[in-house]
Amino acid sequence: MSFDFKKEYKEFYMPKSEPQIVNVPTAKYIAVRGKGNPNDEGGEYKTSIGMLYAVAYTIKMSKMGDHRMDGYFDFVVPPLEGFWWQEGIDGFDFTKKSLFHWISVIRMPDFVTKEEFEWAVAEATVKKKTDLSKVELIDIDEGECVQIMHIGEYDDEPMSVELMDKFIAEKGYRNDFSDTRLHHEIYLSDARKVERSKWKTVIRHPIAKIE
Repeated sequence: MSFDFKKEYKEFYMPKSEPQIVNVPTAKYIAVRGKGNPNDEGGEYKTSIGMLYAVAYTIKMSKMGDHRMDGYFDFVVPPLEGFWWQEGIDGFDFTKKSLFHWISVIRMPDFVTKEEFEWAVAEATVKKKTDLSKVELIDIDEGECVQIMHIGEYDDEPMSVELMDKFIAEKGYRNDFSDTRLHHEIYLSDARKVERSKWKTVIRHPIAKIE
C-alpha cells in the first residue's frame, strides 16, 4: 500500500474546524517561489503548480524505469501547499492579491536527496519539454504553530484567522510572523471538482509564547 502523508500525519493534515496548537517538525519539500495574483489565468502561480507536479510524479514513478532511488518507497503525492506574505503590509490583506508573494510546495519523502531531486528535474525537463529550473528542494522547520481546518472559499479565510487569533490570545500566545515564518495553507480539495462552499484548506500560523 502506498504511503499517504495525510493518513500517517493526520495531526498536521486533518485538523478540526476549531483552532489547535501543534509542533510541526522539519520536513522536506520541492518548491517554486513567485509573486502576483494566484487567480491570474496563465500566471506565474498556476505555472508553478504544473512545475511541482511534474517533478513530484517523476519521483513517484521512478519505480517504473531503470533509475533506482536508495530507500525508495511508493507514496501518494501529497497535497499542494503554499506559504504566503505581502511586503509593506502589517498583517495580511486578502483583498490585495496582486501583492502576494508565495512559495508553492509539495512535501517529499526523506529519501529524496539533492542528487535524486536533480535527477528528477532533469528527467521531467526532457519529458515535459519545459524549463523546470525554478524548482528547488528545501527543508522547512515550522515549529510551534496554531492551525485550523477552513471550510469554504479562500476569500472567507479571514473568519477562520480571526478564530485563530482569539484562541492564541486566550492561551497566552501571539502570532510570530517573520521572513522565515509565514502564513501557511494546505489545499485538501480539488477546486476544479469540489463545490466552493466545501473546499477544505488547512490554515497554519507561526506563534510564540507571550513573555
